[in-house]
Order: sequence, then structure tokens, then C-alpha cells
Amino acid sequence: MPYGKCLAEGKTKVIYEVPGQETVHSLPADQNAYMVHKDSITAGDGAKRDVIEGKGVLSCRTTSAVFSYLQSRGLKTHYLETLDERTMLVRRAEMIPIEWVARRLATGSYVRRTAIAEGTRFEPVLLEMFLKDDAKHDPLITVDQAVEDKICTAEEAEEALAMTCEVFLLLEGAWAQQDIQLVDLKIELGRTLDGLLLADVIDNDSWRLWPGGRREAMLDKQVYRNLKSSSDEGLADVRRRYVEVAERAEQFGART
Repeated sequence: MPYGKCLAEGKTKVIYEVPGQETVHSLPADQNAYMVHKDSITAGDGAKRDVIEGKGVLSCRTTSAVFSYLQSRGLKTHYLETLDERTMLVRRAEMIPIEWVARRLATGSYVRRTAIAEGTRFEPVLLEMFLKDDAKHDPLITVDQAVEDKICTAEEAEEALAMTCEVFLLLEGAWAQQDIQLVDLKIELGRTLDGLLLADVIDNDSWRLWPGGRREAMLDKQVYRNLKSSSDEGLADVRRRYVEVAERAEQFGART
């Protein structure tokens, strides 16, 4: 598939312009982009980095399944279609440099920076915002700080937090159908002329998943974070869990 100019490259994906002038999905080519998923996996703001063969394919499968499911439930996303095993056609958006986080259970960094006990359940879901800045280790920010720094407006923040909660609850319900607890989730949003859209990806790097509510059975990226060394055996175990998550995500909506 011929890609246009590289528009942006992150740790796990590359965004390319769509060449030509054809209208695709009722949008001019310059309003769409190709998102290509890489085989990279990282942790610690990129300090830890490895390549897992086929991870990009699994990330594309998971994100495509998740976004398709959310769209079927009325959520607006930038996803248009999957073009090949690691390439998605997406709508271009001006990304807001914030990770919007929803938490059902206390774990990970939240426990380390608070006095809340591991496994504490949040009811309603706890919502947080983190500035996307690897050099500053993605600091926690408030709505007032985001508005003061002109990162987003107060109205955008209110809408974004509501969308974060809605996305979490929909996916929590989908995973519950398979007896898997969605522990927490991070998403990113972008601006378009039609308003905010769920953008970027939601894949196995985006959440924590505990089958049967058991932390020791985790299926998510935390398994990679916990590796003491990047042995072939350890990375193969990470890949196995990513395969399982992709297969399970493709079942969303199949159960009633």
C-alpha cells in the first residue's frame, strides 16, 4: 500500500498522509490518515524497549475491534476501517496532549502515590488527567491547570472526562461478559470540526485486565513491565497474552 508523507511517529505507531485527492468515507483524502502499528513495546516512558514480532498486528486487531464495538454503541471515534493486518484508515484530528484515565480499582502508580490500599474499588469510576510529556514523566494535572496552560478549554475537559467514563463503562461491561475485570483504562482524544473524537488507539497497552478479578492472572502490558529481563521466554509470554486479548476483543458484541 503506498503511503504518503510521514505526519508523526510515536513509540508504537506511525501516522502517514493519504496520497491523492480521492474522497474516502465521505471525507477528502487530506482529512484522513493511515495509522500503522509497529512491533515495539515500551515501558517507563520509553526507557525500557523491545520488539515483539507481530505485536503491531495484534495491536491493530485489538484497536479495530474495540473502536468498532464502541462505534456500534454510539461513541464517536476516528476509526474508519482496517486496510491490512497492521494499517488502519483514520480520520485526522488535532490531538489534545492529555491521557484521560479511568480507574475502577486502585493499583500501580495510583497506589504508589497515594495512601489508598491496593485493590480498593472506586464507585463511581475515578477519573484523572495526565499531561503527555515523557521528559516530565506524564505528570498528573487538573482541569484548572489544563485550562490555564491553554491545553484545552473547560468545556472540552468536561466533555472529555464524560467520554472517558462512558468508554470505560462500555468496555467494562464488554469484558465482564468474559469474566474479566477492566481495572483501569487510558484514552486520548482529538479535535475535529465536528467536535471531540476518541482517537489514537485502545489496545493491550491501554488498560489493565484481570481475569476473574485476579491480579496474578493479568493479561495486559503490566506483564511486560514486570519482566526483570527481556528473555525470549518472557517476551513470548507477553505475546501469548496479547494474542489472547486480541482474540477476546474480537468477540465484543457477540454475547448478549
